[in-house]
Amino acid sequence: MKRASAAAYLELSPAEFEREVAAGRLPQPFRLGNHEHWSKDAIDKAIARLSGEQVASWRDRSGLYGQTG
Repeated sequence: MKRASAAAYLELSPAEFEREVAAGRLPQPFRLGNHEHWSKDAIDKAIARLSGEQVASWRDRSGLYGQTG
């Protein structure tokens, strides 16, 4: 989705959306044609990570990296 749609999806102004991307809290865009686009899936994953709802990564589940259980 383009910048305006991604910002609206998150109920952010375009300026707020850009600040979150620049800060690394939201994903970087990719180029499609002559425009920047954002993946809805990547945005959803970033929001899950920020909200603490992210599913544990394979590293966490493996138990090989200091995690137990």
